[in-house]
Amino acid sequence: MLPGLLGRKVGMTHLFTGEGKMVPVTVIQAGPVYVTQIKTEASDGYDAIQVGFEEIAERKLTFPKAGHLRKAGLQKNLRTLKEFRVEKSEGIELGQEISADIFAEGEVVTVVGTSKGRGFAGGVKRHHFKGQHMTHGYMTHRRPLSGGATGPQRVFKGTRKPGHMGTDQVTQKGLKVVKVEAERNLVLVDGSVPGPNGGLVVINKAR
Repeated sequence: MLPGLLGRKVGMTHLFTGEGKMVPVTVIQAGPVYVTQIKTEASDGYDAIQVGFEEIAERKLTFPKAGHLRKAGLQKNLRTLKEFRVEKSEGIELGQEISADIFAEGEVVTVVGTSKGRGFAGGVKRHHFKGQHMTHGYMTHRRPLSGGATGPQRVFKGTRKPGHMGTDQVTQKGLKVVKVEAERNLVLVDGSVPGPNGGLVVINKAR
């Protein structure tokens, strides 16, 4: 059994439970994915399943990737390839389609996505610095002041300063599957998921 799926974040909405409680949920288009390669301990040194997700036009496919997909017996042009480590690869075949029905309601999952890009951001926005006085006459409202110790004559790595913000890989743990619509390959998880609407995400079953 595959331990996870690739998907696209559709957006957020809410559901009502049987007790009338409103639950905010994120809708994810999970799969279908297709098995493109099976790695085993004997041939590769570890067991893993490689899957492909999201069909694209043939002109957007590189020759190496096209040959790799044809070798797997697939006649589909897939955009993204992703590998999932498994304990055993038995029962899975090349070209097999795997959809959202591998998840069940109430199951705990981990979602990995890329956060929204914010460009170059200052310390107040990027690191939640307090800032200085906003009164008339004060000249350093939001800009950073001292850069650190003068002894080493350099800025230490990891110092919180203005810089590029966002587009980082973010892992959201402890999300619960609220609903699964297998016929439409939709998985609804409680709470928010990193990244913009339409962003690529990886849903993993919690260990």
